[in-house]
Amino acid sequence: MSPNYRWQLVGMLWCISFFNYADRQAIFSVFPLLERDLHLDSAQLGLLASAFAWAYGLFSPLAGVLVDRIQRRTAILGGLHIWSVICAATAWAGTFPQLLFFRAAEGLGETMYFPASMSMVSDYHGKATRSRALSLHQTSVYTGTIAGGYFAGLIGQHYGWRWSFVVFGGLGILLGIVLHRKLVEPQRGAMDHPGIAIQPMPLGEFFRTVARTPTALLLVLAFISANAVAAVLLSWMPKFVFDRFHLDLATSGLVATSFVQIASMCGAPFGGWLADTWRRRTRAGRILVQSVGVLGGAPFVVICAGTGSLGVLMAALTGWGLFKGIYDSNIWASLFDVIRPEARGRAVGLMNAVGWGGGGTASLAIGLLARERPLGEAMGYAAGIYLLAAAFLITAALFFADRDAGRLENAHRA
Repeated sequence: MSPNYRWQLVGMLWCISFFNYADRQAIFSVFPLLERDLHLDSAQLGLLASAFAWAYGLFSPLAGVLVDRIQRRTAILGGLHIWSVICAATAWAGTFPQLLFFRAAEGLGETMYFPASMSMVSDYHGKATRSRALSLHQTSVYTGTIAGGYFAGLIGQHYGWRWSFVVFGGLGILLGIVLHRKLVEPQRGAMDHPGIAIQPMPLGEFFRTVARTPTALLLVLAFISANAVAAVLLSWMPKFVFDRFHLDLATSGLVATSFVQIASMCGAPFGGWLADTWRRRTRAGRILVQSVGVLGGAPFVVICAGTGSLGVLMAALTGWGLFKGIYDSNIWASLFDVIRPEARGRAVGLMNAVGWGGGGTASLAIGLLARERPLGEAMGYAAGIYLLAAAFLITAALFFADRDAGRLENAHRA
């Protein structure tokens, strides 16, 4: 392989992750069309957002176990084909229960990707470049979210909401065919245990390891909190913009996603570079960078939910997106500092399970609350959850990260 293959791999996974997020975001920009065509209320729209998150979270632990036992390239490409077919099939939904089924099924299809891809990148990039590699990959999330939000609204506006799903699903299938021979499976633990064959960690030992690692537990709790905030704003912001500022579907989807995601694309590489730099000074460096992300983002969430000015909303979404990117850039790199290579797939699966479960519950809760109160007011409560995430991260950085990461490093040397 070329010496640059480790970065080429990040580029290929970037393309897959782009469709992972474009497919899941597309539905939010056509909420007004679904509301009109299928006669859905805000609680049912919230349930659509939650169905994906709950299915994604419920299946994630099993996906993590599978990823630690099978080739990750198989999991990545197989998952891409499955979720793309389901995305395209969503166009045939004619009732709310059918739409709910396809939405949940897509959540199941996407569960394999992140445990497999994050584990794979960690075996091509060691501690010196891991945050940068993962943060570059993270920019695909933001680009995919923008594309899903804008083009789904644009296609739905001109051709109906069903064609949005056909287009995104079909393009994902084509990408899987193109990349079939280009992904190369690395040796597990190549950057941490070079030349040593890594055996899968028994499930019981995995849970005991996590239970004995307070840093990992606190990172999971912070992820639940941060993911709940992101789920609320990303799922409800297109409708919030559409209702409050009376823009068309495409423009509402673009405003709701582009400012936050473009800012996140800037914040994530900066957060990755900063984390690799701080990690050389302290084992808690990556977690400290995440703390900056959630603390800096909280005020902008309040502004987003409360403003009546479109210009102020754009500025607040930009500020939130910048700090969100700083937090996101180290979600997995921080976890991998305290989790052994043979358990990284299931660690990502566990984190996704509880994180997306919490995020799905938050989306539904906002939908229910919006029945009685203005949507903006309901969304504003999410800022307090960010402060909770900051408390978990600061506790981990101050009291546990140095010990837990040091114990893992000593095990590597032994």
